[in-house]
Amino acid sequence: MVNGVLKKEYPFSGKCLNLNAPSTTPRASLNYHYLDEGAGTPVVMVHGNPSWSFYYRNLVLALRDRYRCIVPDHIGCGLSDKPDDDRYDYTLSRRVDDLEKLLEQLGVTENITLVVHDWGGMIGMAYAVRHPERIKRLVILNTGAFHLPKTKRFPLGLRICRDTVLGTLLVRRFNAFSVGASLVGCKRNPMGAKLRALYQLPYDSWKNRIATLRFVQDIPLSPSDRTYDLVSSVAAGIGQFRNLPMLICWGELDFVFDKNFLKEWQERFPNAEVHSYADCGHYILEDAKDEIIPLISAFLVRTEQD
Repeated sequence: MVNGVLKKEYPFSGKCLNLNAPSTTPRASLNYHYLDEGAGTPVVMVHGNPSWSFYYRNLVLALRDRYRCIVPDHIGCGLSDKPDDDRYDYTLSRRVDDLEKLLEQLGVTENITLVVHDWGGMIGMAYAVRHPERIKRLVILNTGAFHLPKTKRFPLGLRICRDTVLGTLLVRRFNAFSVGASLVGCKRNPMGAKLRALYQLPYDSWKNRIATLRFVQDIPLSPSDRTYDLVSSVAAGIGQFRNLPMLICWGELDFVFDKNFLKEWQERFPNAEVHSYADCGHYILEDAKDEIIPLISAFLVRTEQD
């Protein structure tokens, strides 16, 4: 039943890039699933944790008649392979490498519109800092591209998942991260049971929940954390995009990416167009899709010649 509903909600023919090509042995292959829909100026949509390319389905449907929409599933997420740690390094830098390899394989190296959400903000903006000449404009959705703001405390729930055996058990045995996000991620329009099931669909076993845990464990909080320096360099580098067109759409009831993160985006990018929703949560494309998707579409049209 769930798979039947998925085909209706997610009517795409995805593709896969073997990140370990030219190796052809099954164990050596590493299939990176992505959507490549439509033609025209590329719009690259980067999801976070614990969502997957499904999060952008309605935006892809709205844009693919005019734009080339490219939406990867990070390794361990969505319809991509979910290898153990001995086959894949679940770190931010590897995520950026994967995105870079995909876009170069597809010949997408100029006039890129980046749409980013959650951890997709760090991944997408790290790619942008590597290749600033390739970026045309930015759409920011409840995310960060810098360290935890000084005014924001690291949430206890994330601390438990990141640092404790209990957190590992909750995430990998009980799927707590994906289940919890689908339950609390929308405030104005809470997800129904069928929609929650589709968000949770890829994360149906201990093995298949590895990425949802590793993403949280990779959050850098101190200079001794292995991702800390990369986040610092991204935070120092994003100012070069201050003069690019930027649209920020924000759900203020996000318990992680809350108004503290929004304030930092606004301080760093004072010319950005901002739409903030006091009654919406983390999954803003679900919570306020009837408003946000037309806003993004209009923004793309308006800034096409910028």
